[in-house]
Amino acid sequence: MRRGLVPALVLTALMGVYVWLVLTRVIALLGMGEPVGIVLGLAFGILPLLVLWYIVAEWLLATRVQRLADELAATDELPVDTLPRSPGGRIDRAAASAQFETVKAQVEAEPERWQGWFNLGFAYDAAGDRRRARAALRKAVALYRAG
Repeated sequence: MRRGLVPALVLTALMGVYVWLVLTRVIALLGMGEPVGIVLGLAFGILPLLVLWYIVAEWLLATRVQRLADELAATDELPVDTLPRSPGGRIDRAAASAQFETVKAQVEAEPERWQGWFNLGFAYDAAGDRRRARAALRKAVALYRAG
């Protein structure tokens, strides 16, 4: 079993319990029949729906990225993390930035290759830019699915 899967499943289960508890309160507020209760119930009901949407989107992205990683591993193209780290395990930012520039140049040279976008996503992550890392991985998934 993959190392990060168990914590992700536990957190998803906890979020499920949270959503269930909030939704029971929402139903109680709506059941009061009072205008204030209805407004509060609707307002509080939106949050669990957003949480559910986010959880589903993240699980879909994770499973699709894992599928890409499995394909790269099968063809022996999966990149190996060789970045130097501090004694505490933190990635050396200068080395991550240098690697990022190399990977970015490869993507700019061949923007239609999903493999490059996959690598760029992890280069962004190593450089500390998680938002762009997710965007690059989404692009890799889209290119893979289109091809």
